[in-house]
Amino acid sequence: MKLFDELVARGLIAQTTNEEEIRELIDNGKATFYIGFDPTADSLHVGHFMALCLMRRLQMAGNKPIALIGGGTAMVGDPSGKTDMRQMATSEIIAHNGDCFKRQMSKFIDFSEGKALMVNNAEWLMALNYVEFLRDVGPHFSVNNMLRAECYKQRMEKGLTFIEFNYMIMQSYDFYQLFVKYGCNMQFGGDDQWSNMLGGTELIRRKLGKDAHAMTITLLLNSEGNKMGKTVSGAVWLDPNKTSPFEFYQYWRNVSDGDVIKCLKMLTFLPIDEIRLMEKWEGAELNRAKEILAFELTSLVHSQEEAEKAQETARALFSAGGAEDMPTVELTPEDLTNGVIDILAILQKSGLCPSKSEARRAVEQGGVEAGGVKVTAFTKSFPAAELSGSGIVVKRGKKNFKRVILK
Repeated sequence: MKLFDELVARGLIAQTTNEEEIRELIDNGKATFYIGFDPTADSLHVGHFMALCLMRRLQMAGNKPIALIGGGTAMVGDPSGKTDMRQMATSEIIAHNGDCFKRQMSKFIDFSEGKALMVNNAEWLMALNYVEFLRDVGPHFSVNNMLRAECYKQRMEKGLTFIEFNYMIMQSYDFYQLFVKYGCNMQFGGDDQWSNMLGGTELIRRKLGKDAHAMTITLLLNSEGNKMGKTVSGAVWLDPNKTSPFEFYQYWRNVSDGDVIKCLKMLTFLPIDEIRLMEKWEGAELNRAKEILAFELTSLVHSQEEAEKAQETARALFSAGGAEDMPTVELTPEDLTNGVIDILAILQKSGLCPSKSEARRAVEQGGVEAGGVKVTAFTKSFPAAELSGSGIVVKRGKKNFKRVILK
């Protein structure tokens, strides 16, 4: 199967500007393509997974990826898919986050000479002369067309600032600069970025002539992919200091039945024919598919050794009722009041619940266990002695748990 056909079979392609030319480029390793990453945190999360895996697939076929760090656009904020204006980061934070991204991306992408690039759009955006930019780029954009874009429609009711209105032009200018400076002839992005990406393709053609070949593709469900990174306790990070390998494994082990095959197709490098056989699996076999998914992705991000440890821990926990190598939260004496701590505080401090009000609801609904015993009262407290030594295992529901230990 050719690469483009495989991307379609895996559910990764939603729209293209010219399928025949795109197919020719990527199937023959002739594409130099970019995907943008907003440096708004010091770690990538699972919402970036689809893009990273796609970049790896294309690089393995001889294509050249460019990871574009939005150091300049992050100073403005992207209105796409948001109802409020994003906080603008400082240049120091953006630089630090970009360095963190490259370390994590290096597990997916070969950045050795000539194989891939990491570029920061601050390189050209921060040096722009405003009047010159308006004269050079502004005439190629219709305000009427821009206002019809979905990314702006979502913000019009609450108010769209002029600084955010410039985002489409800036992203379009990114593609133009990458085309001119690095020979970038293709861009990939989520379905929520389609209008911005079309703007870049059109800008290149308007400025350089109709013969300038710049291609646009959107990834299916990339905006949904970003939602994958959200849980009740926050984002699932690729940084092991933020999300442990075991927690990362458990996140994928606990995906819904309806999502497991989709995730296997989009995110793993297992042969597509092997995954298609799993589409017929039910019951216990479907749980096995979830284990395969969790193991493959944990191996990719952390290592095969960490994936094996996480799998052993998960199996031991649910078969024998406990395991030593599980996510642990350490409390200090300052977390206790008069030598005890109540279950609501434990649930919140462990990250099993984001607030005490949600913790109370979880207890009242019968979804909390501590030390293998269901907690029936939200006033339940635990003395220091019970939390010392190996501590206690606290569960919320069947799949979320932490070992809680007093230092």
